[in-house]
Amino acid sequence: MDSSQDWWKSRDLPERLGPMMTKELRQGLRRGLFLYPFIGIQVFAIAAMAVEFQMNIDDIEKSTEFGGPLNFLMFFPGEMFSGPFWVVVGLICLVMMPLGGLMLMGQELEEGNHELLLMTPLSRWKVVRGKFLTLWGICLLTFSSLLPYAIVRYFIGGIDVGRNISLALTVVLGSGMIASGAIGASSFKGMIARIGVLGLFLGSMALSMMACLMSAGARTGGAGVFFHLNAYGIFFCYTVLGLAMARSRIRLVVHHYEVKPSWMIIGLLFFTPFVIGMAAAVTTGYAGFVGAIGMGFVAWYADVTPKAPSWVNAPVPNVPQPPQLPSVPEEGMDVLASAEEAQVPSSSEKEGD
Repeated sequence: MDSSQDWWKSRDLPERLGPMMTKELRQGLRRGLFLYPFIGIQVFAIAAMAVEFQMNIDDIEKSTEFGGPLNFLMFFPGEMFSGPFWVVVGLICLVMMPLGGLMLMGQELEEGNHELLLMTPLSRWKVVRGKFLTLWGICLLTFSSLLPYAIVRYFIGGIDVGRNISLALTVVLGSGMIASGAIGASSFKGMIARIGVLGLFLGSMALSMMACLMSAGARTGGAGVFFHLNAYGIFFCYTVLGLAMARSRIRLVVHHYEVKPSWMIIGLLFFTPFVIGMAAAVTTGYAGFVGAIGMGFVAWYADVTPKAPSWVNAPVPNVPQPPQLPSVPEEGMDVLASAEEAQVPSSSEKEGD
């Protein structure tokens, strides 16, 4: 019996993953969240490789100096086209799998599970972070299964290693941002509201990337150091914005003097492109990432529950106490005991009666 229990425990998820991540992984594996996209991407990748074998090697990857992270133009046909293989990777790892997060927060809010979760030691950040790491981790795990195909493409010849590394970074960073936005949008009721919020998130992200990356690329003449710094700043900003939106929707109490947290995050989505654009303009197009990092920290601390300082003592609980009987001195207790003995008849007296 003990050996069978050890056998099952050895195949369970490790505790260091955290309770929320373990919960989401178990539910996702039961729903086939990983299995079906994994099989689909292998089939489509093989088909894309077969198409590339029939193409001219010069048509697979066009040379460009702007091959840096978060340059999504490399996935579309045109001057920066990277071939059918990366189109398949982008559709599955940047669109299909991250958009699965549109259902993650709804199951907690519609059934009231978030109230039970917040009664445990889990904080709001831990709840949304566990969901994000699960979804993003599955995207990255699926993407890592395509490395053998990338090696085959390299040995065929005509493949730029640096360009493919930039494409891989685009998939990693882009899937994280889109997954975060999908999780934030999933906290709203109704599919129309979720699609609208996700559209706002993606539009804000696109405007920020245009203001940040294009200006840096124009100033440096390609994807240089500042181009990469701006890309990482955009990733930090919009990952935090998406998670902050989901976090704001599971807040249990909103005080009368507070602005509704979810509206505050939506307002940040409107103003973030302007702030990043102003930062890029002030730094003559180089350091737009300063504004992106700043807006990320604003979103991080925008929805903070007010707490008393550590030096303030907790108030005394106002709990009504039960009524207390008046105390009787010991001499009085002896008198009462002797009086009770005198009033109670003995057993012999009862038999006589």
